[in-house]
Amino acid sequence: SMLRSIQYRGPDESGIYHSRFSTLGNVRLSIIDIEGGQQPLSDHSGRFWIVFNGEIFNYPEIREALIKLGHKFYTTTDTEVILHLYEEKKEKCIDDLNGQFAFVIWDSIKKEFFAARDRVGILPFFYKIENEKLLFASEAKAIIEISDSQTTFDPIGLDQIFTFWTNLPGRTAFNNINELAPGHCLKFTPGKEIS
Repeated sequence: SMLRSIQYRGPDESGIYHSRFSTLGNVRLSIIDIEGGQQPLSDHSGRFWIVFNGEIFNYPEIREALIKLGHKFYTTTDTEVILHLYEEKKEKCIDDLNGQFAFVIWDSIKKEFFAARDRVGILPFFYKIENEKLLFASEAKAIIEISDSQTTFDPIGLDQIFTFWTNLPGRTAFNNINELAPGHCLKFTPGKEIS
């Protein structure tokens, strides 16, 4: 139901990864590696999984550097480049990325989500912590679609929209739904605090 609510954002294909601790879904507008860029995408071992929205402009250079370090690629996507860069540098991977992006990587061994948003905030990233779970999407309405609690408007968030034509970083028009601020990242382990 989340993917259906935002299908127009990615009309070319959709995909879902599901495990005991994590479910990732993606709707895709095919731009790079049209044949091989299906998401969610995993590394060779199946430990790391990624969903990604955006475009990394310097991915060919990063890919070349990672190949020299021994990484093996099975697609030509910028999505896979982010995944291998995360394997190499963890949270510091975002320092190397030139582009517009919002992504989440699931580490199936550490049981940890890592999410990041580009420095300018071109690509959206909304999230909510509910019942010790992280719900996230590129639009708030996808989170509302599956939320267990009733979604209500945040008067402060609405005031910001009417005053500034947008929310100040972190806030949205809805109570308990946040927007990851531009240039920020978060880590979350199910059942634990967000950082």
